[in-house]
Amino acid sequence: MVTKKESGQEEVQTFMEVLDHPLKREIQRVREIIQETHPELNEKIKWNAPSYCYEGEDCLTFNLHGKGFFRLIFHCGAEVKEPKSMRLLVRDRTGMLDWLADDRAMVKFYDMNDVEAKGEKLGEVIQTWLQES
Repeated sequence: MVTKKESGQEEVQTFMEVLDHPLKREIQRVREIIQETHPELNEKIKWNAPSYCYEGEDCLTFNLHGKGFFRLIFHCGAEVKEPKSMRLLVRDRTGMLDWLADDRAMVKFYDMNDVEAKGEKLGEVIQTWLQES
């Protein structure tokens, strides 16, 4: 018997249905913001969390391993790339990004108020990341 492999979207839906995380509602809201901001992103599971690809490159991945928070990691694939220059990859006009390396940054979320407060700026950061990285 052949079983149908789930699409990335179906895989994430199944993952979210069984996710046991104290900030599950907040994670879902950030997913909605990402999808509203850039519907062309392809969603899948990577590193045991929802992740997004754009034009075949991984670019955003949730990190759900915090106590009292979760992270959204902005990156350029799984491999660290040689920097084009000694500068941060994108211009973050919002000040939201916490830089981990020249080509990798994150945003932490603590509760629904924090998610909603960061929502509009998060959309701006996502658009900038996809255009400039």
